[in-house]
Amino acid sequence: MMKANQLRKKSEEELRKLLDQKREKLRETRYGLSSGKVKNIKEARGLKKEIARILTILNEGSYEK
Repeated sequence: MMKANQLRKKSEEELRKLLDQKREKLRETRYGLSSGKVKNIKEARGLKKEIARILTILNEGSYEK
């Protein structure tokens, strides 16, 4: 899990790419949970928090330009 200050050091392009990766991983995790393949239920919660963190930083505009 990345901290907010680590995310703020990234560029907007890097953050958007990371956001897409996290959303895809969340999608896969949800599918795995529904089919019973994934056992770590807390993983989805952590991914949602990371996505929210990235979106907050993008909306603030406090990333490296």
